Amino acid sequence: MNRRAQAVVMLLFGGAILRASLSDMYLRFVKQGLRPLLIAAGVLLVVAAAMTLWYDLRPPPREPAGEHGQHDEPGAPHGESVHDEHGGGHGHGHGEPRVGWLLLLPVLGLLLVAPPPLGSYAAGQAGTVLTAQEPDSDYPPLPPGDPAPVTLLDYASRAVFDGGRSLADRKVRLTGFLTPGPGGEPMLARIVLTCCAADGRPIKIGLTGDVPAGLPADTWVRIVGVYSDRTAKDPINDATVPYVEVRSWQQVAAPTEQYE
Repeated sequence: MNRRAQAVVMLLFGGAILRASLSDMYLRFVKQGLRPLLIAAGVLLVVAAAMTLWYDLRPPPREPAGEHGQHDEPGAPHGESVHDEHGGGHGHGHGEPRVGWLLLLPVLGLLLVAPPPLGSYAAGQAGTVLTAQEPDSDYPPLPPGDPAPVTLLDYASRAVFDGGRSLADRKVRLTGFLTPGPGGEPMLARIVLTCCAADGRPIKIGLTGDVPAGLPADTWVRIVGVYSDRTAKDPINDATVPYVEVRSWQQVAAPTEQYE
């Protein structure tokens, strides 16, 4: 892969990053706050690729005729120069490994294919993220509203580490996708990111009461419920999985930002 080909690959990488970061596609890979950094990285790659192509494609400077027009190598036949022997001043690739072209595969994948966000399959392969043993602490009051909108991670943390005290006597509204539990029963889940999808871990909540039935995995639902003291153990990492008592539920469209 010569310098021009490297510049083209760099240009495609930058274009793919810009295409993803200027739409909602980037939310399938990273957290929302990283969008400005992605745009900056894409712009830098495009500019660097354009400058590389301009430098490599510009015409060579003209040299005056005469003794400076051609530098013969001592002992070489008249008219044959060092530049002629080695392929000219700019030169082309000298047997670079073709494996470099494999860099085009992730670029084409990002440009041509829209991979889905992590869902129930990823949740079934990893244990719940709620593993840290935190001491009991005072949690702030739930947000106003009836029911109170709460993230799955916030509900699970209050249910496990606060014993549900801050959830008592309040209805909560949780939104997530359905994933099969250990016995096949539906659970509510969502993927929690620290930085990007590579470190995504699921947060899982068991369902009791008016449990959604007859829906396939990865269906997004919004439930209204109350705290339940029932818990279970995640068979993957033996972490505690809290439950919520479902009072009502409805199927909803997947949100634009699907990660917590």
